[in-house]
Amino acid sequence: MRVLGLALVALLAACAAPHIRQADTALLAAQHERERLLASQPRWSLTGRVAVSDGKDGGSGSLEWLHTPEATRFELRAPVSRQSWRLSVDETGARLDGLEGGPREARRAEALLRRELGWELPLVDLSAWVRGARGDGRARIEFGADGLPALIEQHGWRVEYRGWDHTHTPPLPTRVFAERGPHRVRLAISRWQIGS
Repeated sequence: MRVLGLALVALLAACAAPHIRQADTALLAAQHERERLLASQPRWSLTGRVAVSDGKDGGSGSLEWLHTPEATRFELRAPVSRQSWRLSVDETGARLDGLEGGPREARRAEALLRRELGWELPLVDLSAWVRGARGDGRARIEFGADGLPALIEQHGWRVEYRGWDHTHTPPLPTRVFAERGPHRVRLAISRWQIGS
């Protein structure tokens, strides 16, 4: 009975909402420093899993994301459908490979993904949010008990942070949930690499 009681307490603790701290001067200063450090590390990559949904349709798969100051490559492999897509973005525009009928191109990556896959992925903002930073423009931010971002609300998106990798300086997220209306993006990041 005692073991059952302890298990119940552990289960309730796991379900409890994380402690949220409202932004104050010290937390905002620490976040500003985090974002300054992140900006000084413009070359990064991550590996993990992603799930995307528009409230009706969705998909998931493994993800490799490489970001440099010159270009971004976003590669998704869906094991169930055996499909894979590669989005390449540079100063000339965006190209999506892996579609039936050959590659498609557009000036903006977001428009290309919306047109060809029906996905709402704000890639410019997401490249900041995925590292626990605010994108350009106004944003509301809340912090967890550890002083790291727990929530960023920006451009109509709500971005929650549910896990962090403390082996990097500054720490980097491992679980990122973003949503705006019916559109949802879930990232579970298994590996970060910073630098070339």
